[in-house]
Amino acid sequence: MKFLALDTASARCSVALFSDAGLLVRSVDTARDHATLILPLIEELLAEADASLRMLDGIAYGRGPGSFTGVRVAASVTQGLALGADLPVLGVSDLRALAAQARPLAVAPPAGSLLLAAMDARMGEIYWGVFDAVADLPGEALLGEAVGPVQDLPESLRGRVAAAAGRGFSAFPSMAPGLGLQPGAVLAEAEPHAADIARLAAADLRGGKGWQDAATAQPVYLRDQVAHVRR
Repeated sequence: MKFLALDTASARCSVALFSDAGLLVRSVDTARDHATLILPLIEELLAEADASLRMLDGIAYGRGPGSFTGVRVAASVTQGLALGADLPVLGVSDLRALAAQARPLAVAPPAGSLLLAAMDARMGEIYWGVFDAVADLPGEALLGEAVGPVQDLPESLRGRVAAAAGRGFSAFPSMAPGLGLQPGAVLAEAEPHAADIARLAAADLRGGKGWQDAATAQPVYLRDQVAHVRR
C-alpha cells in the first residue's frame, strides 16, 4: 500500500507519503499561502521517493473542520490530482488527526476514557470532537463533530477526558482545568498534520473502509451543517 496524504486545515501545510516501508513527510508552518505551497511540497516528496502519482493507490486528505480556505485547498487539490492521475480518495477528519496526537498522553486509560480534540474556530467558538481513548488510534467521533462556544461542551465530559489536543486549548486557557485536565495531558499548540491523516487512513483501509471516487472529495466546514450532540 502506497498513498499520498495532505492537510491544509490549519496554520500548517503538510504532506506525507505512506508506504509499507515507512512514512515520508514535509511541512511548512504558515498562516497563509497553502495553495501556493502544497504542490511544491508534494513534488518534492514524490521526487525523494522516486515515485509519481500514477504509482500510488490513492490520496488521503484532511477534510476539515478548520480554516475555511484551508479545507477548500485540501479538497480541491486532492480532487484535481486524483482526477488527473485516475486515483481514488479518502477524507479523514482533522479533529480525529488531533486526537491521534493526544492518544500517547493517555497512559493505560480505563474503559470509557475520552480524547478531546478542539480547534480554534474564531468568533469565540471551537470545533470539537471526543474520541475513544482506549483504542491505539481513534476511530470516528463518538458524539459527532460540532462547533460552538466552550460553555456548550457537555458537563458529562468532566473527569472523563484522559488527554486532549488542539489550539482551542490555547485560545481558551480555562477549558482544560474546567474539564479536570492536568497541563501534561494537553497539547495546547497542536495542529493537524498529514502524517496523522496518513496513519488514520491506513488504519481505515486495513479495517475494510474503501477508497472513494475523486469527485467525492469535499471539505467539511461544520458551520454550514447542523450538528446534533447528545448531552
